[in-house]
Amino acid sequence: MTKLQWIVILSAVGLFFLLYFGCNTKPEKQQQLEKTRALQAESTDISVLLKNAKESLSSSQNGRIFLLEQELAQLEADSARIDQLKKISGAWFELGQPAIAGYYAQEIADLAGTEESWAIAGTTYTICVQQSTEPRVRDYCSGRAVRSFENAISINPDQMSHQVNLALVYTENPPPDNPMRGILMLRELNDAQPNNVLVMNTLARLAIKTGQIDRAIQRLERSLELEPDNQNTICLLATAYGNAGPDYASRAAALAAKCDAQ
Repeated sequence: MTKLQWIVILSAVGLFFLLYFGCNTKPEKQQQLEKTRALQAESTDISVLLKNAKESLSSSQNGRIFLLEQELAQLEADSARIDQLKKISGAWFELGQPAIAGYYAQEIADLAGTEESWAIAGTTYTICVQQSTEPRVRDYCSGRAVRSFENAISINPDQMSHQVNLALVYTENPPPDNPMRGILMLRELNDAQPNNVLVMNTLARLAIKTGQIDRAIQRLERSLELEPDNQNTICLLATAYGNAGPDYASRAAALAAKCDAQ
């Protein structure tokens, strides 16, 4: 080949490597999703969790799990596997292992691909985040809860509960690089739908947790105006009044009684 041909070829190769490695041609939204997943790299895996959990079980409990797993291995149809996975997930949840229950709930969602199944998986993982005291387990469950709720949202973007639950995952286990992410997400939802009772109640619950009682009462009183029979609002407002001092004692008692009665 002539010198000019070699120059053209080398230039083309150089341009390829520049575009492939030097320039990010992915859409911004995809870049953000991949960044989120990278930041949430799992600090443990299901094999480790299963091993540790099984070591803590009694022989009868291990026998129960073994039989459920053996039955699952013999099934091929998705519908049958989903039913069996529900039994396994439920068994692990009863045994106080929400991380493993969440894993099997996620297996169900992978097969079913429904909004509801992903929401259940996300909720199960969120319970793990709330209950676990081990950072590696909390991180594992947090990352998978986020994925599950993002999948539910992708199926039904208008369902507010999925977006609220996603924000709650971030409030329960804040990302080190963005500790206010969950709160900011909830505030954005509140700005978009200022009369949404679910969002107001969620913000009020967090306000109670952080000692912002007046702010919580303000939100909950508005929620009660909008939905007078909302059980969650009634119980939360009883708690808020109970933490607001003696001037609110009678209101707290009345709402607490109404909360218990329902």
